[in-house]
Amino acid sequence: MARKPSPQAIRERAAKTAAAMATPGAAAAAPKKGGLIEGLRNLPRFAAEVRAEARKITWTSRKETWITSVMVAIMVVLAAIFFFVVNWVLNTAITWLLKLATG
Repeated sequence: MARKPSPQAIRERAAKTAAAMATPGAAAAAPKKGGLIEGLRNLPRFAAEVRAEARKITWTSRKETWITSVMVAIMVVLAAIFFFVVNWVLNTAITWLLKLATG
């Protein structure tokens, strides 16, 4: 389960959004930070954040995956049968109407 952001983080995000919304070109006019050197300095922090997010991933078990796959296959078969029947009924009705109209 994802953690709730702290009140401080929420305030900071709201302030950034308000600043960007205040002037139409504020985001475009803002000076860009960093470059290659700055990016390389932030690489360890980025890698740590990626690892932290990757630890939050929960994978389904083999049993859950099998059950879901079987349910999908069943629904595909049921949908195919439904559309086959609807197509057959419409085809029969249109053929009957055309025969009736032509005499």
